[in-house]
Amino acid sequence: MTPDAFKHSLAKLAPPDCAPALQALWWAAKSDWNAAHAIVMKHDDADCAWVHAHLHRVEGDIPNARYWYRQAGKPIATTEHDAERDAIITALLCDPSDQERGPFSPSP
Repeated sequence: MTPDAFKHSLAKLAPPDCAPALQALWWAAKSDWNAAHAIVMKHDDADCAWVHAHLHRVEGDIPNARYWYRQAGKPIATTEHDAERDAIITALLCDPSDQERGPFSPSP
């Protein structure tokens, strides 16, 4: 799946079959912070920690966001919220080293 295809999926009622971090970003893009947060709370991987940081940054809880950026091993974002979300989506969809994403990895 490409980042553009991911964005087009926002017109649907449910997220595409993808990794939990991407599902959370899908809900965040649809302005459902609670659904996005519920997903990342269930997972302890670095991708979900990164999304978790983004969500708390959007919420305005910067100390909590800093904690989750550290857990994710990512620098604290300084861009607009939508730009950060788009950058995370692109990074997660375009990471060819992550075999768990299966059909969401870029085609050769």
